[in-house]
Amino acid sequence: MMKGLKGKAAIVTGGSAGIGRAIMERLCAEGVSVTYGDMSESGTATEEECRQKGYQVQFVRGDMAEEAFCRRLADEAVQQWGKIDFLVNNAFSFIAKSLEATREDWLRMMDVGPIAYATMGQVVAQPMEEQGGGAIVNISSISAHIAQPGRWTYNAAKGAVNQLTRCMALDLSPMGVRVNTVSPGWIWTREVDKAAGGDRGKWGPVWGKFHMLRRLGEVEECAGPVAFLLSDEASFITAAELMVDGGYHGMGSEGLGEASTFAGSD
Repeated sequence: MMKGLKGKAAIVTGGSAGIGRAIMERLCAEGVSVTYGDMSESGTATEEECRQKGYQVQFVRGDMAEEAFCRRLADEAVQQWGKIDFLVNNAFSFIAKSLEATREDWLRMMDVGPIAYATMGQVVAQPMEEQGGGAIVNISSISAHIAQPGRWTYNAAKGAVNQLTRCMALDLSPMGVRVNTVSPGWIWTREVDKAAGGDRGKWGPVWGKFHMLRRLGEVEECAGPVAFLLSDEASFITAAELMVDGGYHGMGSEGLGEASTFAGSD
């Protein structure tokens, strides 16, 4: 068990599936009571499954693009648990477009992304300060750092998350609130599995070559680092980015070096 998690209350956005659900369940296993928001009707089934495990959870359905919903999510968390100690901004629109992107695409991408992250930070700041402080983790991506074909919208929005995290960390520090980022590499989420046609055996080794560890990550491997950054184990960490990417961001154009003939001799 990580220090400083048991007995706390958290909000996780986009908590019904994928990385968000893994984070939500990991926090629950650590003794955290969790309110999670999601647009999907599956959120109700997730809530029931988690309660059957003995977890303290609350599902609130709505669209993170709506400021009113962001405020309602925080209000219902306070009503349910009496406080908010942690926030995990995870819900994010996945619109991968470039030249063909419409203004509506851009607005949706930013609304269900960095703007929602910022709004949630605004609405939880005071409840956290009243509790003597808290911690926020914003889920970003390796896509915030690199160019990828056909992804102006998504990569630009993730880049905004990283800068937002640093600014939030600075402005919320007097309130006792730490703010950090977790940036996953390729993780077996619903979108990745869909791109693979459900065939991990075929595409896992192909995409695994983008990572030093030669494989894609699992959603549970993102949950542990998030729990760590929220915990007292990370009490002197803020405005930081934790890369959970299997070494993706650290590789050069030589990749894994399988095709390289350079041996380093003079």
